[in-house]
Amino acid sequence: MSPDAPLASGLLSDSPHSRPTRSRREFVRDAFCGFGGLALSALIGEQSAVAEAKSPHSVANPLAAKSPHFPAKAKSVIFLFMAGGPSHLETFDPKPLLNKLNGQTRPRGFGEAKYQFVQRDAKLLGTRRTFQKYGQSGIPVSDLFPHTAQCIDDIAVLRSCYGDMVVHSAAQYELFSGRTIPGFPSFGSWTLYGLGAETESLPAYVVLPDPKGALEAGQPMYMHGFLPAVYQPTMFRPGGRPVLNLDLPTGVGQEQRRRTLALIRRLNEAALNPADAELNARISAYDLAFKMQTEAPEVLDLSQETPETLDLYGIGDERTSDYGRRCLLARKLVEQGVRFTCVVSGGGPGNMQWDAHSDIEENHVRKAAETDKPVAGLLKDLKRRGLLESTLILWGGEFGRSPEAESGKGRDHHNLGFTMWMAGGGIRGGQVVGATDAIGLRAIESPYHFRDIHTTILHQLGLDQHRLTFPHLGRNERLTFVEGKVIREIV
Repeated sequence: MSPDAPLASGLLSDSPHSRPTRSRREFVRDAFCGFGGLALSALIGEQSAVAEAKSPHSVANPLAAKSPHFPAKAKSVIFLFMAGGPSHLETFDPKPLLNKLNGQTRPRGFGEAKYQFVQRDAKLLGTRRTFQKYGQSGIPVSDLFPHTAQCIDDIAVLRSCYGDMVVHSAAQYELFSGRTIPGFPSFGSWTLYGLGAETESLPAYVVLPDPKGALEAGQPMYMHGFLPAVYQPTMFRPGGRPVLNLDLPTGVGQEQRRRTLALIRRLNEAALNPADAELNARISAYDLAFKMQTEAPEVLDLSQETPETLDLYGIGDERTSDYGRRCLLARKLVEQGVRFTCVVSGGGPGNMQWDAHSDIEENHVRKAAETDKPVAGLLKDLKRRGLLESTLILWGGEFGRSPEAESGKGRDHHNLGFTMWMAGGGIRGGQVVGATDAIGLRAIESPYHFRDIHTTILHQLGLDQHRLTFPHLGRNERLTFVEGKVIREIV
């Protein structure tokens, strides 16, 4: 039998988003990747292209725009990732009883919780933040977010989120991929796999990291895992030049660069195996790079924005300028058809993130001051441009913070109940969904796991969690792993 002969017709599927292993060669390749080949595959994947634009050498463009499984409300996603774990107790989930019990041990009726550093005899820690009701919906928002509060009627606050892990790295993997270990595709890569790209001159999945440094889970949390290399993200650089080398070298014109790329393409095509997705993606990177040199500089240039728009995002203010620039860039990327953008707040050692172990007040006042105006600016800017209807915004971190005190003034990691929020993309704003108990320890009303967040995002994009699958080591994998629920209250 030929190595490329089909295995069994019963394994085949007509769905463009469901690709069971079709041949002996693919079966052996997948099995090989599970052992010694995993390191080789990872090495190739890291060096592979970010996206594949249409070109003559491609049999089929894997990034061509695909139809959703059913009519979609959203076309793109912006994830405002508050890395380190913002406290629900200081932000969107007021707890008067927690303040009343400040300095006392937790009453037994609330049950147990597993922490990293909080001791069993730790005392409950009230909050110094004040809450006020905003908008026609009258949703209470902390004084940390006066600008975001102005947009609350567009926001659905999810107070009953929970995850499985209480350490940063595993929780970050679960937040992005639905698994607590690295090696699985992020929901950004799944989005790109399911819908393809709407742009050929920009990467379709972009991460805008915090300039202060890397996070505990590192770059693997954003990555494409076992999906083909074309679905991995592009990591933009912090600062004023998010992409280097967009200008042609001195003395080199566009036509000369075009001839050089044509030669490189012909040399690569001479040895191209159509089944080699990694090499195919790498070849296509040259096409994308050339298109970015001719079209991307204008998109990445913020100098043409009006002073009013720059002020809307807080650009020019030392506290908000960095996150404001990245939020504005996220809007410009969405405008150009970029499918998924992650704008990270927090990087480097713990206190540089929303990781308030030693002093919740100092940490959250600082981090909120950096992000509140840019986040509100993004929501307002998208709305006035008519983009909020088709752009789904997700805000949150990998967990919340503990009701008990750590080191007297800080809060530990807390995964049993915390807050995230969504806006745009068909989300019904101006409402609160779910609840934690009276001290914010545990989600008790309509609890929603990360897999439910993922399922809801897919649903708004018109993607069915059961049909969005990919073969890996003999199993048709999907983002939600086990059954996820659409959060029906907000869609």
